[in-house]
Formats: sequence, C-alpha cells, structure tokens
Amino acid sequence: MQYRLRRPRLAAIPLLLCILLGSTLPAHAALEEQAVASAHPMATAAGHQILDQGGNAFDAAVAVAATLGVVEPYSSGLGGGVFFLLRKNAQPGAEYAFLDARETAPLTAGRDFYRDSAGEVQRDPAINGPRAAGIPGLPAALVVLSVQYGNLPLHKSLQPAIDAAEQGFAVTSRYRALGSFRLEAMRADAETARLFLRDGELPAEGTVIRQPELAITLRQLATQGRAGFYQGPVANHLLDAVRDAGGAWQQADLDAYRVVTRQPVRFSSHGHEIISAPLPSAGGIALAGMLQGLEALPKAQPGTSAWTHQLVELMRRVYRDRLLLGDSDFVTPPVQQLLSVEHARNMAADIDPARATPSAELGPLTPFNEGNNTTHFSLIDRQGNAVSATLSINLPFGAAFTVPGTGVLLNNEMDDFAADPEGVNAYGLAGSVANAIAPGKRPLSSMTPTMLENSQQLAVLGTPGGSRIITMVLLGALEAIEGQTPDAWVSRPRFHHQYLPDHIQVEDAALDAGQRAELEAMGHQIKPVGRDYGDMHAVRWDKTNGTLSAASDPRGVGQAQIQTVPEAEFKSEPQPAVMTE
Repeated sequence: MQYRLRRPRLAAIPLLLCILLGSTLPAHAALEEQAVASAHPMATAAGHQILDQGGNAFDAAVAVAATLGVVEPYSSGLGGGVFFLLRKNAQPGAEYAFLDARETAPLTAGRDFYRDSAGEVQRDPAINGPRAAGIPGLPAALVVLSVQYGNLPLHKSLQPAIDAAEQGFAVTSRYRALGSFRLEAMRADAETARLFLRDGELPAEGTVIRQPELAITLRQLATQGRAGFYQGPVANHLLDAVRDAGGAWQQADLDAYRVVTRQPVRFSSHGHEIISAPLPSAGGIALAGMLQGLEALPKAQPGTSAWTHQLVELMRRVYRDRLLLGDSDFVTPPVQQLLSVEHARNMAADIDPARATPSAELGPLTPFNEGNNTTHFSLIDRQGNAVSATLSINLPFGAAFTVPGTGVLLNNEMDDFAADPEGVNAYGLAGSVANAIAPGKRPLSSMTPTMLENSQQLAVLGTPGGSRIITMVLLGALEAIEGQTPDAWVSRPRFHHQYLPDHIQVEDAALDAGQRAELEAMGHQIKPVGRDYGDMHAVRWDKTNGTLSAASDPRGVGQAQIQTVPEAEFKSEPQPAVMTE
C-alpha cells in the first residue's frame, strides 16, 4: 500500500527547474516523500509513525527494528542481533556508517564449547536452549542508533513496539510455517510454549499474541537505555534463567558487549558506488567479487543461459573465498585482496564459458552455512537519510528458549560458528577454522544490508535467507543497475550456488526448460527449491525527479509504504541522558 497525497509546494519549483534543465537534484535536497519497506505491516506503520512525529530515518529504524522483534518472534528480537547500514545525507556528499550488533560468544566459550567428555561435538545444545545463545546485540544497537544518530528521545521511538507487545499481533501463515520447523523445541520450553503456542500446538491464523513481559522490558530499555537491558532486573532475569538451564552467561558478558561502528565495504562497479556489509559479514566482500568479476567477463544478455552460467561460476568462487573469513577482530583474513579488481578479474579469467567448473577442482576447503530465518527492512526519510538493516535470531524462534519475566526469546547464533571445523552445523555443512568459537567473538554472517548510489539513484535493499542472502542481494542489485523498479528487484526469480553442495538452487520460475537443458549440458547440476525463497524489502530514490518508490517481496507478508510529508516542519525533542556504550 502506498500513500501519495501530494500538495503544491514551493519546494517543487527548483525540482521543476532541475527537470527542465535535464539535471539531477542535489544529493542534499529535501524530498516530499518518505518510504518504509519491511517484513510486517505493523513494523512499516511504526516507521511512518515515528517519521510523522518528526523523527529521522534513524529514529524510524529504531521503531521498525524493535517492532519487528515483537511481531516476528520467529525472525528477530531483543534476544538477537542486527546489522545497520546507515546513510546520512550531507553536503558535499553522503556519509556512511555500519553498526555491527552481531551477537558475541560468552566469555567462557571456546573451540571445545560443545564437545562432550569423549571429545564429540554435541549438536542439540548448539541449536536448542540457552547454551546455543550468543550475547544479544539488538538492545544496545537501538540505544546507540537513537542517541548518536536520531532526533527523538528513545522512549518515543520505542513506543510503537511497546504498543505492539501490549496490544498484540495476529498470527499469519508465515508464523505457522516457520513455527512448524521448531515445534518440538518450542514445546520443550515452558515459557516459549506459553507465549507462542496454544495447548502445545501452533496457534490458528488470526490468533492474537500478546507479550506484556516484553513490553515491560522494552520500557526498561526506553527509560534507562543500555542499563535497562544489560544491568538491573532484566539482566538478573536473563542470567538466572540461562544459568538454571545450563547456559554459560555471566554479568561480565553483558558488561563487555559493545556495538562496533565499522567502515562499510565500498567499491565502484557498473556505474554505481556499492556500499555494503563488512566483516563479520561476508556479504560486501562477496558482492565485490561477483560484480567486479562480471564486468571482466564478455557481456551476456541478462536472463540468458550464458549470463546465468557466468553468475553461477562467480558465486561458486566467492563462496569458496568466504571460507577464509571470520571476525576481523580475531582473525586477519585477506580482505583487501578479496575486494580488489585484480582478484575479481582473476576469478573471471578462470571461468570456462562453455563448462561448469566442478567445485572439487577449486580446492579442498569445506563450507558452512548459517540459519536462514532473519528479517530485513529498508527506509528513506525526506532528508535523504537512509537505513538498510538485517536482523536475526538464526533458526526460526531462535533457541526456542524465552526468559521468564522478560519476554526475551534467545537466539541460537552460536551455531553460526564452526563448533567443529571438521564437522557440520544445523544444515549439514562444515565449518572453517577462521570461524571457530572464541570468547567474545562474533560468528561469520551472510547478512548483507546494501545500498547502491550514483547521480541518478539511491537503491536500498536487503533480505533474509541464510547463505543465500548474498546472491539474492546480487540479483536485486543487478535489477537496480539495469534501471528496474524496486518491484522488479524484490520479485525476480532467484538462483544460487555456494561452492558446496555443488549444485544450483533455483526457484521454480528462474529457468525455463531450454535454459535448464543448456546449463545441464555445461555440467551444472540443478536443484529446484520451490518459491518460498527470501523476503526482500527495498526502497529507491530517483534523484532525477525527487521521487521515492518501494516494494516488499510478494513471497512474504511485508508491506512497503510511501507517504507524502505534511507541510508542517517538525521540531524534535532533545535526547535524554541515557547510557549508550
């Protein structure tokens, strides 16, 4: 649903002159619209509510992220983490920042964290219960984003999420579908079952889920900032419950948690600057390899078998490179080499235009994968500030362990580490030494919030989908580069290769019979994966005419909205003195 209630404005006069003169608008020009696209209508509405109250894009991002954590307990929440890619519109050029609020391993964790007395890695505690949970980062990130970047006090930006927790949200088909994968684990925890099941079964569609304890926790965060979650009553509840159930958290873990502000990955390709996620995400590095590598290959018509072959071969190679990566605060991967044009050209030169390269020929590295149930939103405010954010608790409903008295459902992101560099994770895929567990370390991720910018447009996009996130963002970015609208970015059929298993995963509509036959003749193995593949949300600023467009993936239940900004200018309240980091 989109709102475009336009009124004549004096601001339209310079816009008209720009159009008549054939030039683009200045990057710092105010817009008449604001756009939010997220995975749930209530979260999209929360973003617009805060923008309408005078908040900027960063205040709106607080509201959207916190509300998604309420209404999508299967995807995100205060018990999980987030990557925020931020664009602050400025003169002479935009400023970008990346907030890394990925979960961290407890300080008592190490490479043998999941091994039993016989030295065998135990899978269940890495997936279910509090031992699977890293130290949450989203609460700290909401405070940092509000205090350091926002206009409104935190209590205002969190109010939509508090209201959603108290008043409830209706169960959707997506809730039921994802819950079905974790039903036994949810039944095993009394508090999770009480909140999210009904008599031990998944609630019927339309059932209203209320979370009054989560509303109280959100209020503590809203009024006390960081201390409202990482210290005091909420922290005591978290620590007591985790310890009683066999977990390893201490107050020192909560005290030590920090949001890290990093420089995003930035490179030029296809006439755009691409701004994307740095380590501990592999996403920006992989995009650099694929987009720059594609430029080094003979041009093929998008959508043809030759084009698909080129992309698949680049995917294969960057996913092999991914196995060299880990938290850059703990390991030293060859990041500059992997980002270089030279490396991309070398990969491209290795591609046979008529033959699939068996992954075994590329070397003996073994891959890993992470949980695929994350969520994403994108937004732009009238000042041209923008946010691309991807949030996660890993598997659906995380560790399926909810801390009584808090409403906080814990993540199971510890399974994104290589618990056993020679073994496998929840998806049957192996790990890498660079991503081994260490105290305070952040697990490697594929979450890839991304922006593309040139003088013509700003594209803001991202998606959930585990290891397939990166290739989905690649395909969406290529649609943006070709001048397509966000509707095309989010709805285009998708395909994916991740080095191992050595096959192309394809949506039903991604290849016709002829293309499939041509690719198989080259040696590609193809595995259909149905249609429920990702949930992309995107917004676009057309700088040539000052308009916004937005779209939410038709595969999900999300909503994109564009609203005309009211005539009145807003006055923001001063920020209260709350503790950030």
